[in-house]
Amino acid sequence: MLWQLTRRLAILVASIVVSTVVVFAFMQVLPGNPARVALGVNASEQAVARMTAQYGLDRPLFVQYLDWLGGMLRLDPGVEYISRAPIGPQIVDGLGVTAWLVAAAMLLAVGVAVPMGAWMAMRHRHVDGVVLSAVSQLGVAVPAFLVGIVGISVFAVRLGWVPSGGWVVPVQDPVGFLQRLLLPAVALALVQGSVLARYVRSAVLDELGQDYLRTARAKGLRPAQAVLRHTLRNAAVPVVTVAGLQLASLLIGAVVIERVFVLPGLGSLLLDSVQARELLTIQSVVMVLVVAVLVINFLVDAVYVVIDPRLRTGADR
Repeated sequence: MLWQLTRRLAILVASIVVSTVVVFAFMQVLPGNPARVALGVNASEQAVARMTAQYGLDRPLFVQYLDWLGGMLRLDPGVEYISRAPIGPQIVDGLGVTAWLVAAAMLLAVGVAVPMGAWMAMRHRHVDGVVLSAVSQLGVAVPAFLVGIVGISVFAVRLGWVPSGGWVVPVQDPVGFLQRLLLPAVALALVQGSVLARYVRSAVLDELGQDYLRTARAKGLRPAQAVLRHTLRNAAVPVVTVAGLQLASLLIGAVVIERVFVLPGLGSLLLDSVQARELLTIQSVVMVLVVAVLVINFLVDAVYVVIDPRLRTGADR
């Protein structure tokens, strides 16, 4: 098991290194000089040349890459070309907001999808199972931003139960923080929870006909007890795969939801930077998102080895 985890950790590190090269190269091929964008189209060539030299944009690309990579490792990728604001603190603050949103959405999605999917599998020939299956199909089809807009219209504007947007630091106002987190987390979790419920249903259905489950029933366990004690664990490997992919999808989907609810997360920072053509900020935020997705995939691989003894045995051989 240790060798398997070490190998996957090495793959993670190599993937991150390659990703830094790809992200940096992609930003370099975009048209336009950042100095020209910062100064405006009417700026003189001398002013553009001075700003280019000031930010080191006239240095060899390899030197620029190493400088940016070192800054990312120090959480100090530089300053914005136009506003001159430091990028690192903005990314740290935005990452905190996005992390809260994604974590809450994932907890909601898993907390609803696992029991719902298992129930749909056990009751797949009954009316309630069919109805829940249809509801999950509908949830898959509804975009998260539409759920957010409807939620704001109903629960914030008409009923006034929660604020329509904004952000409060948890330690300053825990109640206000939860109120502002609830709607965006639900909107983000709905689609992913529906998809996960479908996968849980499929995985549990595949296990319901296995011999070990019939043996458990023959020993006197009720259907729900047999599913809880045996089926869910054996169905966990494919579900964990989907959950890991969905966690990455939540991270990317938060870009739109943060804009809908005016949350100062990484998504809002990225969209604002695109609008202002702050290329260095865009490059740094994209790299943070890529690293987050790669780390999530590594953690999913690690969980495989923990929850499935067959994988541990295969790894040791």
